[in-house]
Formats: sequence, C-alpha cells, structure tokens
Amino acid sequence: MTAWVMRAGRHGEAEQWCLEEGVAGGGWGEVPDLSECSSRDEVRDVVTQSMPQSSAGTIANHAAQLWGLRQVEPGDLIILPRKITKTVAIGRCIRGYEHHSGSILPHTASVEWVRDDVPRAQFKGDLLFTLGGSMTIFRASRNSAEARLRAMMDGHPDPGSQKAAPVAASPSDAQTDDEVSDVAPENLGPTLETIRDRVRVHVSENFKGHRLTHLVAAILEVRGFVCDVSPEGADQGVDILAGSGPLGLDSPTLIVEVKSEETQVAAPVVRGLQGAMLQNRSDQGLLMAWGGITKDAQREIRTDRLTMRVWDAENLLDELFDVYPQLPEWVRREIPLQQAWVLADEVG
Repeated sequence: MTAWVMRAGRHGEAEQWCLEEGVAGGGWGEVPDLSECSSRDEVRDVVTQSMPQSSAGTIANHAAQLWGLRQVEPGDLIILPRKITKTVAIGRCIRGYEHHSGSILPHTASVEWVRDDVPRAQFKGDLLFTLGGSMTIFRASRNSAEARLRAMMDGHPDPGSQKAAPVAASPSDAQTDDEVSDVAPENLGPTLETIRDRVRVHVSENFKGHRLTHLVAAILEVRGFVCDVSPEGADQGVDILAGSGPLGLDSPTLIVEVKSEETQVAAPVVRGLQGAMLQNRSDQGLLMAWGGITKDAQREIRTDRLTMRVWDAENLLDELFDVYPQLPEWVRREIPLQQAWVLADEVG
C-alpha cells in the first residue's frame, strides 16, 4: 500500500468538489485517457503529443505525476492538503485511475474520505514538510509517512518517524519522493504552504504551554487590549484577562483560555470558558486551541457565536503575520521573520 498526496487546484478551487464527489486527481484537460498506458514511457509519449509546445522538463514533470496517478490502487491512502481551510483530508482509494473528459479534474481516482478536517498543527514537522511539495500528485514515503498517516486517519496523533530525521528539513526535500524524482528543477521551490508550515512548526516547538499564552497576549496588546496574564499553573479557565481603555477596564472585556496541545480540544473546555465569562462578567471569550476543537466543541460554541471566538494554529499565524511589525522585540527575536515580495505566478 502507498500514500499519495493529491492537490485540488492552485488555490484549492476543486477541493470541495473532490470531497463531495469522492475523488482526487488532477486537471491536464489537454491530455486524453491514459487507461491503456502501462508504463511511464507510454504516459510520457501521450503527454508529449498533447503538449507539443511544452519544454522537455515540463513534459517529464507532468508525465511523472500522471504516471503516479495511473499507479494508484484500491487501499492506497489519498492525502488532500486543503488550501481554503488549511486542514488536511485523508481517505482511502476505492477505485483506481479513471478519465472523465470535461470534468473539473478529468484524471481521477475514487476515494472514500475518512477525515476532511485534520489540523495541520497535528502533523509533526518532517511529515508536514513532506506534504508541502509543490506538485499536484506525488508519493509520500519518507519517515514512515504511510503508517503515520494511517494512524492519523484513524483519529490518533502523529506517532512520529521511527528514524532520526531533522525536523527543519528544506522544503524542497518534499519534491523528490520515489516516482517523481525526475521532475523539472523549475518546479522545485518552496511554496507559500511550506513557508507557513515552517513558521507553524517553529511556533509549536518554541511556544509550548504558558509561553503560548504570552504570545497571544502580545498579539492582543497590539490589537488594543490591556492584558493581565495569569501566573503559570491552575487558572480556573482564565489565562488572560483583557480589557480596553488605558487601564484595561473598558468594554469590550475579554477572557482568554489558551490550550497549546496539538490534539483537538473537546466541549468541556468550551463550557469551562463559558462559565469563566459569566463568573468574571466578561463581554467576550476567546479560546486559543492550537490543535483546533472537536465537532462537539464546535456545536457547543455555536450557541455563543456572538460573544465567543476560537483561534487555532492557523488563526494565530494569520494574526501573527498581520501584526508582526508592531509586536514587541522579544517576540520578533524569538520568531525571526523576513518579508519577501515575489510575483504571484512564481509561488504555489
């Protein structure tokens, strides 16, 4: 059995369609049915005939990915890193390669999606970087990827690799797995996803426990709140008391509970925050749950959606990037970021 990563559009435009239709695959609308191809060379010949204006490197790249899709078999894992929700969908192939001319993605395999909302914060760095390749289709095999992904599909945390592998690997390392090792160099660059993944891993490793509370408080202070951070230890559901105005006594007042664990937070934590809001007569509540919240917790918080918000790792990164220049020096020293401007068509 094999684990395959398959994307659904440069901007995730086909993600929901893939989940609803139970498929995964790629576009390449100009390439006809490959069902009769039994080797990579045969796929390359069809791609060459279909894309006569393309370079040899581009032909090799597309042929490698389509040959990979042609090899997918029932039982294989299919991984869909989602751009829109910044989560990951995991399923198992139930029927191999098919071609549907005129479809959103003509070249597909049928998938039974088991999980469609695995937070990226639940993946350890090496596996996250493997999933961050810029290609549409590739095999994920490094660092026990298949076994780890199967465990996560079953609802378990990422068990990590059995081999000692450096977490801070180069994002381009994810580009050369097995069947796509001969892709053209023009497509071997870091993507926005891999850059964001590296920042996420850095924050996860360096802001465990109460340190994450101080980071959240620093962001809220840039947003205009005066924050009182509770001492480390038992806090009765209140990690940060925040308010507006020069003394932090004006409305809106805010209660913040911070959970730094990588697993999802369940409904009792939400109910605890609701109780803390009532006890402290707070106008608003914020649950910072690094690993996200369960579906039960989502339903629980929906009744208070006008007074409560949840930040997961992705929300925190959005806030961090948005206010980074205004953050205190200690934060910028411990999370050293540098902005670079590039043309939009040069990134994934």
